[in-house]
Amino acid sequence: MDAKFRKRILAFYFAGFLNLMLGLYVLFNGRALVEQGTWYLLLAFFFGFAAVDVWFARNLRKKWIEAYNQHLAQQQSPASKPEAAQQKT
Repeated sequence: MDAKFRKRILAFYFAGFLNLMLGLYVLFNGRALVEQGTWYLLLAFFFGFAAVDVWFARNLRKKWIEAYNQHLAQQQSPASKPEAAQQKT
């Protein structure tokens, strides 16, 4: 896997973990600090972005694997090999 692409995926996982931790903090300690409507909004914000970050990282990884497998299939196809092209003629 390309190092730049791997760093991007890891950054999304880290952001998801961070949002999850902040969401848990707000869940357990937030009611004492903010009003109930703001508390619900913060919970939805942090848990929502945690889910989006993890989904995006998984989606990027899945698309990279599909592109890599397609690239390997193109390299291994008989039409792309010079010997196979010479044998057909």
